[in-house]
Amino acid sequence: MAWIKSFLQSPSAGGILLLISAALAVGVANSSLAEQYFMFLKLPLGPFPVDLWVNDVLMAIFFLGVGLEIKHEMIYGELNTNAKRILPTICACCGVMVPAIIYFAFNHANPLYHRGWAIPTATDIAFSIGVVSLLGTRVPVAMKVLLTTLAVVDDLIAVIIIAAVYTESLSFLFMGLAVVIFVLLMILNKRGIFHPIPYIILGLGLWYCIFRSGLHATLSGVILAMTIPYRAKYSTGRLISPIMQWNNALIKWITFLILPLFGFVNAGVSFGDFTYSDLFHPVVLGVSLALFLGKQIGVFATVFVLVKTKLVDMPVHATWSHVYGIALCCGIGFTMSLFVDLLAFPAGHAQEMAKVGIFMGSILSGVLGYLVLRFLTPDVSALERKED
Repeated sequence: MAWIKSFLQSPSAGGILLLISAALAVGVANSSLAEQYFMFLKLPLGPFPVDLWVNDVLMAIFFLGVGLEIKHEMIYGELNTNAKRILPTICACCGVMVPAIIYFAFNHANPLYHRGWAIPTATDIAFSIGVVSLLGTRVPVAMKVLLTTLAVVDDLIAVIIIAAVYTESLSFLFMGLAVVIFVLLMILNKRGIFHPIPYIILGLGLWYCIFRSGLHATLSGVILAMTIPYRAKYSTGRLISPIMQWNNALIKWITFLILPLFGFVNAGVSFGDFTYSDLFHPVVLGVSLALFLGKQIGVFATVFVLVKTKLVDMPVHATWSHVYGIALCCGIGFTMSLFVDLLAFPAGHAQEMAKVGIFMGSILSGVLGYLVLRFLTPDVSALERKED
């Protein structure tokens, strides 16, 4: 039992469970249980089928966690000053633009595939941090912080893309109601009310209004997170941090239930009709190479230019091999890439090809990133001794 407790407390646990659930989905989708698996995804549970419960309801909680993390970093953490924001923000922006350009290079000729440009633009926090955590002291703390903050900014950009690009038609009635609820939430915040019950009740109403408005319902999680007080005071005078309380309450549910369920529900690709020529499908090439090449080029080149021009300092104790290894890990797109894939393409061939590209690009990035950081970088403790 001790090893189970140790595993669950490790930073890599979430990434490993997500990988297992995704592998299980692929295995089931290509077995004699494939028909039952795909029927299960559409099984009605109350008002929604299973896949909608996971992708629209549970993932709203995931995005609530993302929003809380963004807010915490902006106020308390590694994004709380403009100086700290420069490197991860520019890296994240270039890490979005270069993959998008590479995707378009392969898919510009077919307008049906244009909507997939955002699929390879995000970094999976759970997987990337999981890979880096396996390496212990070989990765400087400063590089771990850069990867984390870059992934947080990446998620923020992904939220903006989802809201701006993947919205079909809008109901202004429900958008107006969502705005009213948002104002009520802000009033709670400004009046110093930090008990979770009012926020949960209004948050459910916000989810429903955004779901009915035409925007993706998961955006309600980010909006709710922005209204949670970052600091509050008991009548006794003791200060607390509600956003950290919310985050601590949600993190285990997100890590050990929501993300593995998301992986199992959405990673099931059937290779029954997959052929060798499909490896060269423009969506497969566009997504896989955008993740594998686009991310590393965008992130590494940005750090290189900013450091060489002395606009920022090199992260403490980091070498260029550290920077390259972290840039590779940024190409692990999995969770957010799969999520954007569901929004970009309807169920069918293009969506399946994008999933194959996500798997290929993410696996290549993760494996090569691990190998670079494991075998081509010095141990950080050795660097510290040398500096002393």
